[in-house]
Amino acid sequence: MDDLTQLTLQTTPTAARPLLGLTVLVVEDSRYACEALRLLCLHSGARIRRADCIASAKRHLQVYRPSVILVDLGLPDGSGVDLISELSGVTPRIEVILALSGDGTQKERAMAAGANGFVEKPIESIGAFQQSILEHLPADRRPAGPRIVRDEQISPDPLSYTDDMAHVANLISDGSEIVAISYLAQFVTGVAKSAHDDILASAGEELARAHKARKPTAPTIAKLAGLVQERLEQPIAM
Repeated sequence: MDDLTQLTLQTTPTAARPLLGLTVLVVEDSRYACEALRLLCLHSGARIRRADCIASAKRHLQVYRPSVILVDLGLPDGSGVDLISELSGVTPRIEVILALSGDGTQKERAMAAGANGFVEKPIESIGAFQQSILEHLPADRRPAGPRIVRDEQISPDPLSYTDDMAHVANLISDGSEIVAISYLAQFVTGVAKSAHDDILASAGEELARAHKARKPTAPTIAKLAGLVQERLEQPIAM
């Protein structure tokens, strides 16, 4: 057996790859955030599957049970909090249920719904990602002995950010219904924070405030559309 085959078949966690043997289901609608999580899982040894909405997540869960599920709290077809609450009541329970959000104020709601932990975006540190999962696993699911704590930061493919910008442009062109505006605001803010795009994140937060206060949102949406178009027109360094 060569070294590559042996590595592929290995499922016992090691100091360098402490999440070996785990399957992580990521319920996340942002391609940029998913690319970040894919890289984090790759460096950690975990297998990853992706669902971009609650309906897709439920289809996955009808076929297999992951070791870990990461649930974004703002999804296109409902609240991630509701999904967490539902999953927390299922027996046997998924070992680790973590909530994801760019809004730290959502932690209390997620924990009350039954999440084991809350991970605030952006998610970039390999060591912090590993710890967010390992601290909720039983001892026999963790690597034996000392663990290598990695402080490297991952860098998602910028093309995935362009995909998210195209999605935002489509949401804006589809109209401005009440539910759509709420989703648009949280999606833009979360993606922009993940990519450290402070100007766009600020515009997303501005839209959320206007929508919550029931103020006219058309000017803010127009501003947001312009910022998104600028990003779509920017050349990507390969």
